[in-house]
Amino acid sequence: MSSTRVVKTDVAIVGGGIVGASAALALRRKGVAVVLLERDLCGSRSSGVNYGGVRRQGRPLSQLPLAQRAHQIWARLPELIGTDGEYLRSGHFKIARSEPDMASLEHYAAISRDFDLGIELISGQRLRAQCPWLGGRAVGGSLCADDGQANPRLVSPAFALAARRAGAQIFERSPLTAVEHDGQQFTLQAGDALQVQAPVLLNCAGAWAGGLAAQFGEPVPLRSGHPAMAVTEPLPFFMHWSLGVEGGGIYCRQVARGNLVLGGGSGVGLDADRARSERSAIAALGVQAVELLPALQHAHFIRTWSGTEGYLPDRQPVLCQSRTTPGLIHGFGFAGAGFQIGPAVGEVLAELACDGRSSTPTDAFSLARFDAAPVSEPASAPTSPRQTPAATAQAH
Repeated sequence: MSSTRVVKTDVAIVGGGIVGASAALALRRKGVAVVLLERDLCGSRSSGVNYGGVRRQGRPLSQLPLAQRAHQIWARLPELIGTDGEYLRSGHFKIARSEPDMASLEHYAAISRDFDLGIELISGQRLRAQCPWLGGRAVGGSLCADDGQANPRLVSPAFALAARRAGAQIFERSPLTAVEHDGQQFTLQAGDALQVQAPVLLNCAGAWAGGLAAQFGEPVPLRSGHPAMAVTEPLPFFMHWSLGVEGGGIYCRQVARGNLVLGGGSGVGLDADRARSERSAIAALGVQAVELLPALQHAHFIRTWSGTEGYLPDRQPVLCQSRTTPGLIHGFGFAGAGFQIGPAVGEVLAELACDGRSSTPTDAFSLARFDAAPVSEPASAPTSPRQTPAATAQAH
């Protein structure tokens, strides 16, 4: 009969995506002892299967302080995590397909001016001269030249590796099976083999975070969604920018070897651990891709995939301290757009854990916005995080 290993630490983290892993690294850089539990492999869920867009433009204004903080972190990836993760400030171009779309982009450029994103509006003859590869439906667009792209399959696991090198204890393939709080300390159970005890718990469990929040009397309307993703065969290089579309839809980028990574529409969840892109979503994605980028007319998709992401109705994350349980801090619900801000969210979580406050404003991400439903008392018996119905994916 095997005995349970008991590990005591300063901060426990549930979830090893880019948010949880970057929080672990930030805490270790502050000298704080950390244990991270990940149900699969670090960076293997939404943090590792996403599109790879590293963009600030188009975000709600409330997210721009986080995005600007993250922008500085991305600039020093090699020194921070030991790899550049194929990060390029290639530019992010949001396409307008109508005059109302263009008006929306002009409005966003105006209201975000205080954040110094460097947005440049392009239309008319200049659009055709600068973007000969764009299809005829595009009437203009908005360029943020310092936004860009990276490889999530490299970046997200690299944050976890860097945290481990810095001294974090990381347990992969260790799903949380029970958690309790006695008023001072959390006790987390990962099966029969591991028990973790800590006064502070960071809920970074992504699409599975809702169950953990609900257990402590803070239910949230979190839903899971499954983005439809595909990549083409290598093509002659023609496009430096990462692309999005005003109003949602297709997003696309071309990597150095010539492949185009595309996303848009929704896949389907097969079970709690698996998702895939449906044929109808990939067919629709192909039609949109050729419409905007005629060079893809005869290109072959060589792989399709999906994943599971957590969405809230207002497409804003939860990033705050618990109002029912001392020491519990939430960081989840990034609605398919957490890759760029993830490293900054990790630093904010570390500040909340150590200081009780952050230098970056987070009021917009409080649980208080869901107060239409009364806050209940913490549950007496632990429950497992559960997957909830799909939501429509957000364009990157």
